[in-house]
Amino acid sequence: MAPLLLQLNGERAVVLLYICQILFSTPLSLLPQALSLSLLSLFALSIEIFADDPSNPLSQFFKSRPGASSGIMLGAVSLPGLMVSRLIQVSRLVSLHEAGVGELEYLNLQYWAASAICFAVLLFVFYILRCYHNSASSNCSLFIRDTKFGIVCMALFIGISCMSIFGKSNGGCSTTVMLLWVLCHGFAAVYLIQKILRTFPACVSVGEGLLVTAGFVIYFGDMLFYTASKIPGYWAPSKLVVVKYGIKRDEIRIIIQGMVLGLLIFPVFYKYVLKVWQCFASSPSSRDMQNHEIRRSFVFYASLAFMLAVAVPSWMQFVHDFHTHPLLWVFHFVFSEPLKRLSLCIYWVAVIYASIIRFYNISKNSTIERILLRKYYHLMAVSIFVPALIFQPKFLDLAFGAALAVFLVLEIIRVRRIWPLGHLVHQFMNAFTDHRDSDLLIVSHFSLLLGCALPIWLSSSVTDRPLAPFAGILSLGIGDTMASMVGHKYGVLRLSKTGKKTIEGTAAGITSVLAACSVLLPLLAATGYIFTMHWFSLILAVTTSGLLEAYTAQLDNAFIPLVFYSLLSKKGRSMSSSAEMLQSLTIQTWLNVKSTSLAIYPCMLAQCCYRSETLMLEQALVSHVIAGNAMVDITWTAEGYVVSKSTVLSVPVT
Repeated sequence: MAPLLLQLNGERAVVLLYICQILFSTPLSLLPQALSLSLLSLFALSIEIFADDPSNPLSQFFKSRPGASSGIMLGAVSLPGLMVSRLIQVSRLVSLHEAGVGELEYLNLQYWAASAICFAVLLFVFYILRCYHNSASSNCSLFIRDTKFGIVCMALFIGISCMSIFGKSNGGCSTTVMLLWVLCHGFAAVYLIQKILRTFPACVSVGEGLLVTAGFVIYFGDMLFYTASKIPGYWAPSKLVVVKYGIKRDEIRIIIQGMVLGLLIFPVFYKYVLKVWQCFASSPSSRDMQNHEIRRSFVFYASLAFMLAVAVPSWMQFVHDFHTHPLLWVFHFVFSEPLKRLSLCIYWVAVIYASIIRFYNISKNSTIERILLRKYYHLMAVSIFVPALIFQPKFLDLAFGAALAVFLVLEIIRVRRIWPLGHLVHQFMNAFTDHRDSDLLIVSHFSLLLGCALPIWLSSSVTDRPLAPFAGILSLGIGDTMASMVGHKYGVLRLSKTGKKTIEGTAAGITSVLAACSVLLPLLAATGYIFTMHWFSLILAVTTSGLLEAYTAQLDNAFIPLVFYSLLSKKGRSMSSSAEMLQSLTIQTWLNVKSTSLAIYPCMLAQCCYRSETLMLEQALVSHVIAGNAMVDITWTAEGYVVSKSTVLSVPVT
């Protein structure tokens, strides 16, 4: 253990700080998940140290992105850490009767699936490193010593995982099915990461590939699980009733999931369609090459239309009762509030068009560094997404899915050089690429979009943290942008001898996010949110994500929003309106008010701790109420109230 800690660099230290914060907030009911996450982190740390050896042992098997470290530890703990953070939220909401037990059980299953994915990939990398060191002639006593430590971590992780799964399910057929389901995730991840690293050489690091692999396997495993739950009689023999009721989807999530899956499998589908077409088409001559390209493009667009208009909607209608074609449902959804949503669309189109024209001309005719030019798109993302997230969050969910679909279609057209847009799209995209992009795969625009969208999608089901949906917008649109601009113009003190990041830039990024939060919280309150603020937790979360941006050599647009989302205000609480708050509390427990006709008028802002709570009121009195069997004394003042029982949040209007 001690030799591992001596090998810590800036990125590894920040990742350990991230894990420690999550573990510190984990309740005893989630102790197996906390222990497994800590063991997974230590195992990943030991593997990353040897993978980043100067001899570069992984280069014999994979060609990773030049100039980046392996990033194995960050890639291995990001998604499991996010899952534990979600478990903490949902378990708290279950205790308040604001979320169902089924949702908690299903999220717990997804955590073990995510852990199995990362653990299986770590085992695969461990096997590669072991083969390399067995064939090397150098002294590898340090590797052998830490191999024993890794084996202990593996054994403990497997033991805790099996005990948790068997303990929750009480044995039987359902336990076997769940265990096999988790193991299938691990095997699928090992296969997929090899395909990604070999299909896109020098495009991603191992850690980035691990994050993408884990996301794909979890996302489409969830889709397969949900599809299976719709098969009549499927769940009866397996007795997974709790898990079934934990899977809840609205129309927007179904549409996004179906479209993304359809576009990801479309290149394979188009490949086979093209082979069939070529069997019937004659070989083109040199004079007929242009007509052949046009015909091939027609086959492409026809196949794409079939996938998006027929195949994908068929799956959507199978798993969800839309009562109409899903594309028509989207049309009706947009025009259900035409003034707000169409105005928002016009605003988006105007901002995007003006920004693209302006920045593209600057990129061709200016000496401004490309990294700074790209940060203007981050600021554009803030101006586009923040108003929609505050006033039209459901519509923004759908808009993110539509934007991701457009990006996927354009990238397929660019890579395949489909006439007539392929060359134009490639030329335009090249104006904004950096060292993390290649001709084979351009990922910057995907990472920015998903970095802003994922926290919003994750918060669309249940959340008790008002700033959580803004994690991507704040960290990328404001923090990352200010850090780059200030660091480039005023930065003098380097954080490390080899890196370019400066202390001035990092401090500017952290300060700007905190300033944005102080402006955003009253803005949310004005729109009807009742929430609590824990500034110490917020400062710690912002500082951790800012330090990660400064030290990591990985794709920061992908990792920082997930880390920031996981850390944001774990002990906070929010409701969408005062009416919803009173209704929720009324369902939870009725308080028998002993004083005369007590009426309470909650203000928009609240400050809350676990041991004492304060809520701004318009009246001043002292009352005695009964919560369950406990007598509670509440002292009302002009500035708020003091309550002796921490579980009491408010009193319903009588």
